[in-house]
Amino acid sequence: QVQLLESGGGLVQAGGSLRLSCAASGSIFSMNAMAWYRQAPGKQREPVAAISSGGSTNYADSVKGRFTISRDNAKNTVYLQMNSLKPQDTAVYYCNAGVVTTAYRALEVWGQGTRVTVSS
Repeated sequence: QVQLLESGGGLVQAGGSLRLSCAASGSIFSMNAMAWYRQAPGKQREPVAAISSGGSTNYADSVKGRFTISRDNAKNTVYLQMNSLKPQDTAVYYCNAGVVTTAYRALEVWGQGTRVTVSS
């Protein structure tokens, strides 16, 4: 059993910053790629940023230059630093991770989501 616990969401004014964290816990042998997705009201969930186990990153065009994804492999944690936030960044942000368990099962795990609201 593996769980992802997100934190760091909240209400911020446009132009402000937030840092999201997502910590994995449970029967973890290794962590593969980790990513952040978001879902705005009335819209489909979309990818925001991803980071490989080796540290390679990818970003959605809408957040390039403003968001930074990073990870701490020792803590099984992924972060999303969000700067220059815009009202259109308002969404529930979800953490996603590829995990190999101690039983050598490969799982895709989702967090419960953390809400980010950017006011204009």
